[in-house]
Amino acid sequence: MSLDEALVVAKCVAAKVGISNVESLPTGGVRLVCMSSDGAEQMRKKLKRALINGEVARGPYRPGSPPLQLR
Repeated sequence: MSLDEALVVAKCVAAKVGISNVESLPTGGVRLVCMSSDGAEQMRKKLKRALINGEVARGPYRPGSPPLQLR
């Protein structure tokens, strides 16, 4: 998504959609992974104007990063 991480997290919290991972992309924007396919579909609809089309380069994998916990 072509949004910053804080805004994506805030939108997910407002929609009560669980986040598995939010990853910053080297070229700008973020990759959002939701806890469920229903949540992913909901966020796809809500944030459709911010979706990045096509292939996107990702940064190196960082094992051991805990998933975000919504409270």
